[in-house]
Amino acid sequence: ELRHSAFVARRAGAELLEVRGDPRAQPLDLRPAARVLPLLVAERGTPLSRAWVEAARLVDREPVGSSLVSLHAPRPLSTDEAMRVWNLDVGSAHVKHVEPLGDLKTVGRLFETQARLIARFGPERVTVLATGPMALPFRALLARRNALDYLAFSPTWAAAPGQRLLADAVREHRAGAPAKRRLGILGHQVAHSRSPSIHPQPFDRIELPPDAPVGELLDALHPHYAGFAVTSPFKGPVARHVGASLDAVNTLARTPRGWAWENTDVEGAQAALRKLHAKTVTVLGNGGAAVAVRLAAERLGVTLEFCAQRDAREVTGAALWTWPPHVSPPAALTFAGGPVAVIAYGEPARVVGRRIRERGGVPVFTGARWFVTQARAQRKLWEKAT
Repeated sequence: ELRHSAFVARRAGAELLEVRGDPRAQPLDLRPAARVLPLLVAERGTPLSRAWVEAARLVDREPVGSSLVSLHAPRPLSTDEAMRVWNLDVGSAHVKHVEPLGDLKTVGRLFETQARLIARFGPERVTVLATGPMALPFRALLARRNALDYLAFSPTWAAAPGQRLLADAVREHRAGAPAKRRLGILGHQVAHSRSPSIHPQPFDRIELPPDAPVGELLDALHPHYAGFAVTSPFKGPVARHVGASLDAVNTLARTPRGWAWENTDVEGAQAALRKLHAKTVTVLGNGGAAVAVRLAAERLGVTLEFCAQRDAREVTGAALWTWPPHVSPPAALTFAGGPVAVIAYGEPARVVGRRIRERGGVPVFTGARWFVTQARAQRKLWEKAT
C-alpha cells in the first residue's frame, strides 16, 4: 500500500514522500516505496528504527541529530523568539520551523523569521511553515523561498491543517509564474474547483472553514495577492467587507487602497436563464449566487420566485438550482416534472442531477457555461489589478 502511495504521489509531481514514525507504522518495510520515490521519515514520539533511517533520503528529528532538524512551536513566536530557539549548531542539516498562524495582524513575523533563518543557515536549507485552518495562503507564499514544501495529495490526504494541494503547487512550479500576480479562490469545500486550470498561475485553492473571518484574511493578504475569486459561503461577507453596493460579490482585484469588486456571476446567470427558455423561474436558494440571478433576470425580463432552504413545497415550472453540492436541499422539496437548471459541472453537477431526479424534476445541465462566462470576465478584471 505504501509503495502504491509512492507511485501515486510521484505521478502527481511529488519529489519526496513523508512517512511519520508512529509505533503502528514502524514495522513497515520502507525499501519498496523508497525505490519508487525518495522518502522523508519523521520521528514523532517513538524513536525511528535503524531500517527506516537507512531507507530515507531525509530524516526529520527534533531538535538535533539528523539530516533535517525540526522545531514545532506550541504557540506563535516573534521573530526574536524564533531566532533564540534556533541558536543551535545543526551542522549541514536542513532546518524546519513550524508554528501556529496566530493573529492575522502579525503574520508578517513569519516572513521575517524565514528571511533571518535563511540569512543564518543558507537559502537551500530553510523551511518555515504555518499551521491552522487559515494557514494555506501563507504557506503558499512562504513556499517561494522554502527549501521544502509540505503538501496535501488530496483534501482527505493531508498531514496538517493549512496544507495546500499538491496539484496547485505543481501547476505553479511548471508555469514558472511571477509571484506578483498571485491569484486564488476563497471558499469552503473548493477542492473540486477548476479555476486553477483556466486562470493565470499561480492560483491557489484556499480552503477555509465556513466561519472564517474572511475580512481580516483579505486585509492580511492584500500585499501578496493580485485578486481572488470568491465562492460559497463568503460572497456576502466579502461584499460587506469591501463596501460593495451589491449583496454578494464573486471577484476581487487589488488596488492601492483595497479591493475593486465585481459580481461576474451575472454574466453566467444570464447564460443559465437563457437555457431554460422560461418567463418565470423558481430560484432554489437565496445565497450569493441568487444575487447574480436577480440582476440577470432584470436584464432579461424574467420573473423570479424564490425557494429558500427552509421552504418545503412542490415547485412547478422551470427552476434554477443554486445550492452548492455540500448543502442538502429541504427534505420535502419536490418538482412537478419541470426543467431544473444545474449551474454546477463535473461531479458536483452529477450529484445535484441525482437529487433533482429523485424529487421528480428534469435536470438541465448548463455544463461549464456559467463558469466559463464569469471566468472570462474575472480575467479581464485581474489584468487591471495593481
